[in-house]
Amino acid sequence: MEDLPEALLTEILNRITTTSDLNSLSLVSKQLYKIEGNQRDAIRVGSGLCIATKELTSLCARFPNLRKLEIDYSGWIPGHGKQLDNKGLFVFSSHCSSLIDLTLSFCSHIDDSGLACLAYCKTLLSLTLNSTPKVTSVGLFSVAVGCTSLSALHLIGCEKIDSVEWLEYLGRDGSLEELVVKNCQGINHHDFLKFGSGWMKLQKFEFERKRGKYDLLDPGNVVYDSSMDVYDFCCESLKDLRLAHIETWPEAGLRVLLGKCKALEKLCLEYVRALNDNDIIALSRSCSNLKRISLWLNLQRYSSDINYCETRTSLTDNSLYALALNCCMLQMIDLSFTGCDADWPSEIGFTQEGFLVLIQSCPIRVLVLNNANFFDDEGMKALSSSPHLETLELILCHAVTDAGMRFIAHTPCLSNLTLRMCHNVTDVGVAELEGAQKLESLVIECCGEVSLQAAQRVAKSVQYSSECSNALMKKIGLGGY
Repeated sequence: MEDLPEALLTEILNRITTTSDLNSLSLVSKQLYKIEGNQRDAIRVGSGLCIATKELTSLCARFPNLRKLEIDYSGWIPGHGKQLDNKGLFVFSSHCSSLIDLTLSFCSHIDDSGLACLAYCKTLLSLTLNSTPKVTSVGLFSVAVGCTSLSALHLIGCEKIDSVEWLEYLGRDGSLEELVVKNCQGINHHDFLKFGSGWMKLQKFEFERKRGKYDLLDPGNVVYDSSMDVYDFCCESLKDLRLAHIETWPEAGLRVLLGKCKALEKLCLEYVRALNDNDIIALSRSCSNLKRISLWLNLQRYSSDINYCETRTSLTDNSLYALALNCCMLQMIDLSFTGCDADWPSEIGFTQEGFLVLIQSCPIRVLVLNNANFFDDEGMKALSSSPHLETLELILCHAVTDAGMRFIAHTPCLSNLTLRMCHNVTDVGVAELEGAQKLESLVIECCGEVSLQAAQRVAKSVQYSSECSNALMKKIGLGGY
């Protein structure tokens, strides 16, 4: 092995992607150890890491070209040893001169002083703070000032970050292209108005409000539809937008924001209170490049007349018609309805007629329907003529039966089918798919009338479970918080 040319050894290492295999191979010879260390540009460390300064310095020396570092203490308990602290983070920040991407997850011994050390990382482009309980707005402000190349910032579950001077500073600097904030108690969506001119360069924005235990099922206060045009800012570079669990009101709706996102390609709105048709209509008129849309809706007390109130999801067919008319590049649709009873189809503002107008107007390749009470076998029949549909996922679609499976088997390009908790589909319906011989993959989860034996005959790759996974329970609004 020692006699092989370095170029050949480098090529061998390039073909190995598993970290454990790389670690094992580097022990074969000193030459491989050195080449592998020089070549490795990403590492992930956590419990079991020796945090002595000498050992950390040696680790940095072994990987001189390190560009991506993840420090993850998820699942850590005191018996796992000491966590990396401010002093250890200083070693990494001062010795890893090529570092561009840093993630700190569940690092409970790193505080604002540790974040201040990141000023040494002049090349740092991306920072993720995930559940770092001692970090406050002061530490984040030091990052904003010191990390002048920062273009992506992710904050997840950072409870002590509240004041937004850091956000104002980053907005004035205008370098951020990606901003993600999830489950940070002290930050609400109105705070982002202080981002100011920073919106001009931002390409991805994601905000998820930390919610209460019963948020999805509580219809909340009555929401009255009215126009809003009080905020003026530019976000014409935004391509990817996700908003979850936020509350909008008549004086602070979404239509001004959505109406300005001319470059938007991907939109995800999850349980946004007071979302209404005017918001989606404004979006459709501005976002002709929209390719992916996810609308997760729950019941709300909704009214357009002070004397009339109804409990339903807040969007109607008018939204679907607007998307069909103006967003002709739409390829992926994900519609989810939480808290809606199959016996009360009027709780969902969409009808099958409006839904099919959208499907037939756009080159839809991926479709996900969750608890879509309006969708039945006739809808499956209409879907079967969709020339571009490749992936279909149905969750809790009780009106879809074996007859619908017979229709969908004839969809020209369908190659991936997922059925979750579709209790009116049986082995007979699944057998209809066998004759078509088109499916690459089939996923069956918690469909009580479908057996493993029937599923195995249908596709090249089959995943089958008779029980509900935690991910599915969360998807349908019954998971933990």
